[in-house]
Amino acid sequence: MTTDHRPTKPANPFLWSFTTYFTEGFPYTVFRTVSSVFFRDRGMSLEAIGLTSLFGLPWVIKFLWSPQLDHFGTKRQWLLITQGLLVAVILAAALVAPLSWAIPAVVSLFFIGSCLAATHDIAIDGYYMEALDVAGQAKFLGYRVMAYRIAMMTGTGVIVTLGTTLGWAPAFAGAGLLLSGFFLFHLRFLPRCEREHRPLAAMIPPLLRPKNLGQAAAVALGLLGLRAALESATYQRFQHTFPLLSHLNFAAWIGLLLFLGLVLLLLWRRRLHAWIVARPGSFYASAFISFMDREQTGAILAFIVLIRTGEFMLTSMASPFLVDLGLKVHYGWISGGIGLPASIAGAMAGGALIARHGLKKMIWPFLIAQNCTNLVYMALAWHLARVLAVNTGNPLPLPLATADLLLVVGVHGFDQFAGGLGTAVLMTYLMRICRQEFKAAHYAIGSGLMSMSGLYAGISSGFLAAWLGYANFFGLSFLLSLPGMAMVFLIPQLDRQQTGSDTATKKA
Repeated sequence: MTTDHRPTKPANPFLWSFTTYFTEGFPYTVFRTVSSVFFRDRGMSLEAIGLTSLFGLPWVIKFLWSPQLDHFGTKRQWLLITQGLLVAVILAAALVAPLSWAIPAVVSLFFIGSCLAATHDIAIDGYYMEALDVAGQAKFLGYRVMAYRIAMMTGTGVIVTLGTTLGWAPAFAGAGLLLSGFFLFHLRFLPRCEREHRPLAAMIPPLLRPKNLGQAAAVALGLLGLRAALESATYQRFQHTFPLLSHLNFAAWIGLLLFLGLVLLLLWRRRLHAWIVARPGSFYASAFISFMDREQTGAILAFIVLIRTGEFMLTSMASPFLVDLGLKVHYGWISGGIGLPASIAGAMAGGALIARHGLKKMIWPFLIAQNCTNLVYMALAWHLARVLAVNTGNPLPLPLATADLLLVVGVHGFDQFAGGLGTAVLMTYLMRICRQEFKAAHYAIGSGLMSMSGLYAGISSGFLAAWLGYANFFGLSFLLSLPGMAMVFLIPQLDRQQTGSDTATKKA
């Protein structure tokens, strides 16, 4: 009797691109959204729940450790290790959830889980770029978006429902078991498509060097100092003088300081490049310098930061706009039943068209569609100005005429579809500018920069909308999208061809 030792056939990219990005979105939703419901259900104060926004900090600063994932081990190894640890964290939360000291225990577990999940995200994004060629990365982009959105719906819908009905222990247990199923699938079927630069175990001795431990301690003390400064009486007086500061939380300040650090890196990149050449073993520094030291770096950074400014501003105020129209009771089905499928369809169509025709041909129609949505919303706000005047703040709003309701639904669906097209453009471009040896680090830096405009656009949107009114605000948001679109004329690598390092869809 013979034993069949043939290796397990790896999963098809259609399948693993879905499963990996489901497991990227699911822990994020558990730690950032489901946790808030759990803490409030257990009687935690709103002020204390607000502090759980610190769970988002690892996603802001994740690019600080992303070079390690390029240098040690493979992205597949990092993906599986962090995913297994995430299963353990969520199942541990299920064990302690019924206990009297559950809140501090779950807070600690979920902060650790957030650090693991941010690292897990880096590994998945890097693996995706290693496993697929340029055309494949665009082709399967829509599946990434669809999987991530479905994961968020699973967390906010299924897990929250289980927690508020059956209890949080079975809810977290269900979440952990669901994630463990994906972990076992990936362990067996995820293709092996990478070469290991250095063994994963080789990362441990450098981390334990006194110099590196001292640097880590200095960073930790700096973060604690910033946190204390933001809670000081002096800063609170500044908040009264400048109300905008009250909307800048701890994570927002960290993001701003890191962005300023990258700008300084850009200004000093020649000098730093010479420093690295003299120290060829400095892989960590090389990851950041190689991102900044390229053709037309300033235009690339401006494009990444600015291209979604108008969209982010629109998105920040679209939901309040619908509520002020008197559509609060309709918001659920409009958002979930119309907006979600439209955004998925937009991302899938965008990815497929870019894979077929190239980014250079598709970037303009997609960006025009994305940003002209702001003008469509402006026209809608003017058309429904009387309804807004009557229903804003009205506890018993007047119902919209059927034709107007259908018009709102159509505009929202178009907005989400066009936003999906814009997402396809930016994700594809971020993958294009990632250099072969630093794919995980460069994508983490680019995606972090992308979120900057969303953070600060969201902060300013409420003030501007209250001052200008919805129609004028939507018009202004379109004008603010023009600088990012202008950068398209200046950015390189829109038509990058396949290189030897990016082989056709890699086979495990």
